[in-house]
Amino acid sequence: MTDNQGDPRHLETLDRDLERYSNLELASSYVSRPMVGPGISLVFVLLAGIAAMLFFGQETNSFIVVVAACLGAYMALNIGANDVANNMGPAVGAGALSMGSAIAIAVVFESAGALIAGGDVVSTIAKGIIAPESMGTVDVFIWAMMAALLSAALWVNLATWVGAPVSTTHSVVGGVMGAGIAAAGFAAVNWPTMSAIAASWVISPVLGGLIAAGFLWLIKSKIIYREDKIAAARTWVPILVGIMAGAFATYLALKGLKKIIKIDMPTALLIGAVLGVVIWAIMIPVIRKQSEGLENRNKSLKVLFGIPLVVSAALLCFAHGANDVANAVGPLAAIVQASQSGTFGDTISIPIWVMIIGAFGISFGLFLFGPKLIKMVGGQITKLNPMRAYCVALSAAITVIIASWLGLPVSSTHIAVGGVFGVGFFREWDAERRIRNARLTMPDRTSFTPEERKRRKLVRRSHFMTILAAWVITVPAAATLSAAIFYLINTVMA
Repeated sequence: MTDNQGDPRHLETLDRDLERYSNLELASSYVSRPMVGPGISLVFVLLAGIAAMLFFGQETNSFIVVVAACLGAYMALNIGANDVANNMGPAVGAGALSMGSAIAIAVVFESAGALIAGGDVVSTIAKGIIAPESMGTVDVFIWAMMAALLSAALWVNLATWVGAPVSTTHSVVGGVMGAGIAAAGFAAVNWPTMSAIAASWVISPVLGGLIAAGFLWLIKSKIIYREDKIAAARTWVPILVGIMAGAFATYLALKGLKKIIKIDMPTALLIGAVLGVVIWAIMIPVIRKQSEGLENRNKSLKVLFGIPLVVSAALLCFAHGANDVANAVGPLAAIVQASQSGTFGDTISIPIWVMIIGAFGISFGLFLFGPKLIKMVGGQITKLNPMRAYCVALSAAITVIIASWLGLPVSSTHIAVGGVFGVGFFREWDAERRIRNARLTMPDRTSFTPEERKRRKLVRRSHFMTILAAWVITVPAAATLSAAIFYLINTVMA
């Protein structure tokens, strides 16, 4: 028998076989990649259910708690996939953070906000949307909360899939309202509260957009359009960073630390003012040192806004974790309390294990599915740079402060996305203004056809209409879905 392994024809056959296996491996990897996220998510949901079973296996209604824990984990995954993108999107779109760094920072600060400063007391019926006495029995209340939780999670999942950032809090509100109507009729709904929430659909994005546009105008007029941009930046960047520090100190004092210490509005404003002045004084020599050797052009200015932008994104994530997570897992906490005590009241305390499910679920959801919405918010609505993204982050903090002062319910999602739109539409207006001014001196070089003017729009209208439509239908869509789920559960369990 002869050894033909050295035969060139044998080697060619071996190469072809190896290439086939290599191509098969690549194809298998490509096909299986879309299944990795859902697979890990399913494992997390099951682990949440197993953990609930271990903790409450001896309880009378342990099965209900296990199912509710799975639904809460599913909701938390969707919060991470959709809501967190609004905080990190501008920093990523501006190039101040890579996608990996943004996800790492968001995971740490969202989890810290949820676990350290997460709201310890929330309304059992999602901020008083439904009168508790209208629910009748504990079983009806539990089915209503389950329907609300599942419908909100399904709606946010759908919105993430189509690429629309929506408010998870509004989704929960819609779910609770729909289940409440299905259980007890329209009279059970607190319509004044619902009217205030509906008003926030307009107030949140408009206020956020106006404030972001106002700060961009300030940066352009005081720094970008100046003859000596670097000298102007040395004066104004410390002031802007001081304003940011003061705004976030006030924001966190009001919203992010309420579990640790209760602070009223005047005290929070005083804390913000003092810290803002301190940071302004510290930043003067820092910016002077950082600006040494920079060329007198717009690109150099981006360096000076990079670190403040990253810090603001991290603080937004902390405040979001402290507030919105509690609202989203509130129905889960209500189910747990009702199952254990057999009663339901106006307020409940969120158990630590529920907050852990929320914190870890957000982290997994952001890591697995967040990049899609981060890219959309950060780069597909309008082009962002560090100055523009900084205006968006600053407007988010200031808008929440103003809304708290006025007693208006607002959505962090709507504020952040409204800020992005505000920056984009201001840039369009500013470009048109400069073209009109230039046309007075060079009419032949600055005339555009209608098609060219449409092409030069700086905000993508398709995304604007998609997001606006998603915002408008979030509450009614979640309510309709929740009512249908409640009828199904009630029919099966009856």
